[in-house]
Amino acid sequence: MSMKPLEFDRRYGELDQVISAYTGMSADDEPDKPSEALLAYLRHTWHTRPWALATAEQQIREYARNPPGRLRLSLGEFYPVPDVGLPESAIQDWLFVIADHLKRSIEEGQVPPPADPRTHWEWHARFPELGQFLGGWFSQDMPDEFPDHDAAVHDYTATTDPQLVVRLTGELHELLALALEESDYALAMAELGMEVDPPRPYSRAAGWPISRTVLADSRQITDPDRPRADRMPSLLTSSWPSADSTASPAVWSKGGQGGARRPGCVAKVDQGPGDRV
Repeated sequence: MSMKPLEFDRRYGELDQVISAYTGMSADDEPDKPSEALLAYLRHTWHTRPWALATAEQQIREYARNPPGRLRLSLGEFYPVPDVGLPESAIQDWLFVIADHLKRSIEEGQVPPPADPRTHWEWHARFPELGQFLGGWFSQDMPDEFPDHDAAVHDYTATTDPQLVVRLTGELHELLALALEESDYALAMAELGMEVDPPRPYSRAAGWPISRTVLADSRQITDPDRPRADRMPSLLTSSWPSADSTASPAVWSKGGQGGARRPGCVAKVDQGPGDRV
């Protein structure tokens, strides 16, 4: 019998967050050099949930000291470390290396400076609502579910709690404020789950558009004099720039996580200190 959610979080909640940071990354931590995946976890967690670092260190060290035996394996009452590209015999030492890096970072105050997300996990940790929306409404199944891109956006705004749309707005503010290169915005959208091309005649090569329009339109969602149906779609819809555009025109924007979720769409990263991925 598998563990109940409360017991899982007490034992492995933050350990799970750390291990999830290695999705698609190499577990190449050395005693004197943390991996890029661990740096991404440290960078995000130090600046959002610094209190969780000590929990992560304790849970990882405890797991390494007491790996699951035959009984716990048969009962399913353990955390199954996913494949990180290491032989099973090396997992225990690797976990001790991670725990040591976490401990050193806490005790010596080694805080990575803020930076643009660099890993798949970090993109979803920093922009969870945007990742939920793109992965749920603009996956490869989108053309089979909606007649066009605007219909997908309207479905999101019609089925999602307004507070979550507000959260999305904040993430769009932050994303646009990063002032990335166009190609980097395209990469960010792919990392966050967008699997379809933008509407014609615009090109994916144009990247994620940078526009002040979203920032201005976002104020409309909190206007109590406008009906909800009139307020939210304008926040999220506009148009992509064409591939040969030299300006920064209005954007065809998106985002989401929570409220009415798309069937089969699971948030990539949870933010609570005990939440599981």
